[in-house]
This record gives sequence, C-alpha cells and structure tokens, in this order.
Amino acid sequence: MPQLPVLETAELPSDAVEVGRITDAWGVKGWFKVLPYSSNPEALLAAKSWLLQPAEKGAKSFFTGTVLLPIRQARTHSDSVVAWAQGVDDRDAAEALRGARIFVPRANFPVAGDDEYYWVDLIGLPVVNREGVALGTVRDLLPTGPQTTLVLAYEHEGKPHERMIPFVSAYVDKVDLAGRCIIVDWQPDY
Repeated sequence: MPQLPVLETAELPSDAVEVGRITDAWGVKGWFKVLPYSSNPEALLAAKSWLLQPAEKGAKSFFTGTVLLPIRQARTHSDSVVAWAQGVDDRDAAEALRGARIFVPRANFPVAGDDEYYWVDLIGLPVVNREGVALGTVRDLLPTGPQTTLVLAYEHEGKPHERMIPFVSAYVDKVDLAGRCIIVDWQPDY
C-alpha cells in the first residue's frame, strides 16, 4: 500500500486564485509535474505553500476539502513546472496528488511591474471608451500570439454579445485598477 502524504486541512482565503493543477508524478523521489495556467508562473514559483483542492473531474483525490501543501522546491521544466513538497517523498505519494487544483492567495503574488497586470485583476472590470461609452465587462483574456485580446461581455437589445479588443497600448489608454475601469480608444460599432 502506497504511503500517502499527510496534509493539514486549511481554509481557502477569499483572495485565492487557481494557478494550476498537478498532472502526474515526475521521477521516483516524490517530485510531481504541474500544469500552470500562466505562461509566466511567478506566483506559483514564489509561493512557499500551495492550497490544494480535489480535482473537479477525472482523477480521484485521497483528500477532501482544502489542504495546505508546503513546497520544498519548485522550478520551471520545459512548458510546465516540477515541484517537490514536504511529506511527498516517493513516486506513489506524488501520484496520489494527481489532478489536485492549486490555489495561491492573491496577496502572495509578486508585485507586477509598470504597465503589467495579472489577468485575474482585469476580469470583471468595466471597459469604457474615451467618450465614456460603456463597451462591456472583461469576461476573459485571450492569448493570440504576439498580443492578448480582451474579451468583453455586453448586452444589446436584451441579448448577450461579445466584443474583442486587442490589449495593446494603441487601443488601451488606461487600466485603473483602483478605480476599477479600463479606458480604451474603441467605438461600439467596431
């Protein structure tokens, strides 16, 4: 019978953000592979501990609720992250974590640089143009190769619609996180 890690139960903070999931064991010494949800997984790598929740679908977890996973080491490896955690000392223990969803409190994210934003901070922001016309609310961000595109949700004649605006300085005048608004050079009929 494999030795499963003993994990401390925890509360999921209100500012917790899902940043990835554990996909599989990596090697034989307890390391495991993580699929990060960001191409730059700084928040995942910087956190000293992760909060885990069981997979919503697929792999069955040996734990329920939220548990705290103290991280010994985490580093990028190819297009993923590999990590080693306290109490996870062999391949069987690492495999037991397969499918777990990883959360990190937003307060623990590294500070974003000038003109850099975490996508999670942009979701839900209203977008208006220079004339003050409401264009919608950021529902998602879509990586499209060289740039990212804001995906806005709005209603027209009582029906839900979607609008896309490139998230580049040519169209985005200001992102006001404190004021909870994005101002763009865009017209409703584009």
